[in-house]
Amino acid sequence: MECPHLSSSVCIAPDSAKFPNGSPSSWCCSVCRSNKSPWVCLTCSSVHCGRYVNGHAKKHYEDAQVPLTNHKKSEKQEKAQHTVCMDCSSYSTYCYRCDDFVINDTKLGLVQKVREHLQNLENSAFTADRHRKRKLLENSSLNSKLLKVNGSTTAICATGLRNLGNTCFMNAILQSLRSLVEEFRKTLCALWQGSQTAFSPESLFYVIWKIMPNFRGYQQQDAHEFMRYLLDHLHLELQGGFNGISRSSVLQENSTLSASNKCCINGASTVVTAIFGGILQNEVNCLICGTESRKFDPFLDLSLDIPSQFRNKRSKNQENGPVCSLRDCLRSFTDLEELDETELYMCHKCKKKQKSTKKFWIQKLPKVLCLHLKRFHWTAYLRNKVDTYVEFPLRGLDMKCYLLEPENSGPENCLYDLAAVVVHHGSGVGSGHYTAYATHEGRWFHFNDSTVTLTDEDTVVKAKAYILFYVERQAKAGSDKL
Repeated sequence: MECPHLSSSVCIAPDSAKFPNGSPSSWCCSVCRSNKSPWVCLTCSSVHCGRYVNGHAKKHYEDAQVPLTNHKKSEKQEKAQHTVCMDCSSYSTYCYRCDDFVINDTKLGLVQKVREHLQNLENSAFTADRHRKRKLLENSSLNSKLLKVNGSTTAICATGLRNLGNTCFMNAILQSLRSLVEEFRKTLCALWQGSQTAFSPESLFYVIWKIMPNFRGYQQQDAHEFMRYLLDHLHLELQGGFNGISRSSVLQENSTLSASNKCCINGASTVVTAIFGGILQNEVNCLICGTESRKFDPFLDLSLDIPSQFRNKRSKNQENGPVCSLRDCLRSFTDLEELDETELYMCHKCKKKQKSTKKFWIQKLPKVLCLHLKRFHWTAYLRNKVDTYVEFPLRGLDMKCYLLEPENSGPENCLYDLAAVVVHHGSGVGSGHYTAYATHEGRWFHFNDSTVTLTDEDTVVKAKAYILFYVERQAKAGSDKL
């Protein structure tokens, strides 16, 4: 939201000596001394707790609006409204008069300067501790590279990403893809640097705000939608610029296939299509005259419905009926389907819309197979979440039976091993929280924004996946198939 109150409310110097000592994320409320959810007033630099703790930040704003009855306000007091504050952990900015998060800045860029100063304070507070821990772990074995933080086991060979204000949808995708271009590269490189201080992806976030207006602000977004937009823009930038091409959809109508059978989108092949790009064959048959229409469509991910008969199965151990598997979702996607009355096919032979059947075949599999489980469905008024548990394999996902010409593919080229899982926690697409599981050097990690913990395979397979990333197996190895 563009806030009109910044010029009258942001009054503190970015390097103000009035700031408390220590790391901003650990600052204490000046009223109740709680260090949970600290917010700093950008008018007077006082620190108070958020509304979900004891609400002293909001009370500070409300008290400042009460007129002074015994003393006449000076001109400076009239202008200073104490309406804008900044989260000391995520550095998001909030205006109490607008009752919303703020995306703009003052003409002098004071909000961003304060944000950068708080980040520098946060990083400086951890420097000595980081050096001490690195020295302690110099001669440690691989399994000893773990640190207990607040009772949990945190893996220090991986780095978390700060939440910049409901940006877990972005963090979960970035933490899964550790596959804009310059900022994207910097962010992915930082994920495995082993720093104990969470990396703040604000530079990438502001680039995303600039080129993807749909994701401006601090409201929760759909991680799958963000991933599609991100891959779209990366593909376009890697072509050397936008050149007037619409960014509305990755799969444009003029997408073509090259002579070498590469996945080409907008007539071009980039590292994005080389990694994530596959090709679908869409077959439509007229049920009146039997005319068959075939069309090849490139894809960067496959969106799979969860079959309706499984939608009441919310956990793996629930007894009412069989467990839904990824095979069930893939079969539902590729099975022959009769189109309903709202999707009548325009038959060129009959020269009118007719009833027809549709079937998908996979003509070319990608190097990285991204499978999106469609957990959000629109009803008449709401977008509901399908909370069904879907069983998925860690190794040996066999895609051969879904290929158009399976005999032309080697056995290894059809086997995929799981690399990452994005999970949505909560009940609605506009709310809740996103986390990700990802494997690195044979170990699984759980990414929850800035917190990274070592986990195990048993925990991963119990997750209610929203997006699954599978990597094509390169070497022959015995494994269980799906």
